[in-house]
Amino acid sequence: MKRPEGFDPRRSPEPDAPSGRPDARRGTSRGRAGSRDDDRAASASVSASTSASGSSSPAASSPAPAPERDPSIAAVTAAAIRKRMRAGERARSASAPAAPDDRHAARMARRAARERRRFERGEVRRFTRRSRRRKIAWATTAGITVVMVALVAVAVYSPLLALKTIEVEGTSRLDAAAVREAIDGQLETPLALVDFDRMTDELGVFPLIRSYVTETIPPDTIVVHIVEREPIGSVTTSSGFALVDPAGIVIERSEARIPGFPLLDASEDEVDGEGFAAAVEVLLALPESVLDQVDTVAAESRDDVELSLVSTGGRIMWGDSDNSAYKARLLEVLVANYPDASEYNVSAEGQGSITP
Repeated sequence: MKRPEGFDPRRSPEPDAPSGRPDARRGTSRGRAGSRDDDRAASASVSASTSASGSSSPAASSPAPAPERDPSIAAVTAAAIRKRMRAGERARSASAPAAPDDRHAARMARRAARERRRFERGEVRRFTRRSRRRKIAWATTAGITVVMVALVAVAVYSPLLALKTIEVEGTSRLDAAAVREAIDGQLETPLALVDFDRMTDELGVFPLIRSYVTETIPPDTIVVHIVEREPIGSVTTSSGFALVDPAGIVIERSEARIPGFPLLDASEDEVDGEGFAAAVEVLLALPESVLDQVDTVAAESRDDVELSLVSTGGRIMWGDSDNSAYKARLLEVLVANYPDASEYNVSAEGQGSITP
């Protein structure tokens, strides 16, 4: 049998190229870097074998030495393999259902955590209760103050509460329209800023006004309640007669005597005298049934007040103005029982007499 060219039966067979499988003696597998080194070593060995087969030199036919492996590369590869194995075990343990005991323990742990948080919150509230109450009190006080300031500002400066209507009540002799016109200069003024002193000066031009009271009705109305002076009698003047009130204020003037009111024996200049004051005191004490019959009143002092009646012309000897209330009741009885008497005398204290 013809042998191939270059065949040498004395040459030992070449070692097999490294297969890249894990080394059985070390119990580890090569990594990617080790496989590349082994592949380069195998390629070099095959090239050397091919060259030896084509050469007749005995030295070239000897096998090439195996390359040595780097221990650091092997260590890195082993670490990577262990890391992958641990990751796989964690994934399998995570995907595996938990045991009933583990689930119960987890629930108990969560419940204990909730209870602890609830207890901590309760303790925080208990230790901060006083400060929270103090803060609430301060906040409430501040809120009330702000609201009051806002209300005062609205009441004082807001045009919503401006004066738009003035009503006048209680007038009989006075013209209510004239009174309203005298004080309407403060229209459109906020109710809280109405000048009542100015209103007093404006109403002072009406002598018939004895007193008045104002009533504010939000949002835009003021009502003026007027008390007119009540005339008590007439006095003589240089031009005729004047109707006066108990204070001697002239209410009305007339050239003729004003009917329905007694004539006081005093002039307009004597309304400040003692006689006028005594006559007024007696007239104020008389009952209505007797006062309507009085025609004249004369008094030079407090001790000699005399009155005359319209219907019969009878005289009333009053004396001084002391005990006027008692004398007035006694006179009422005498006039009612003896309407035609010419004289009624109640000047003596506790006694009354008539003259037919």
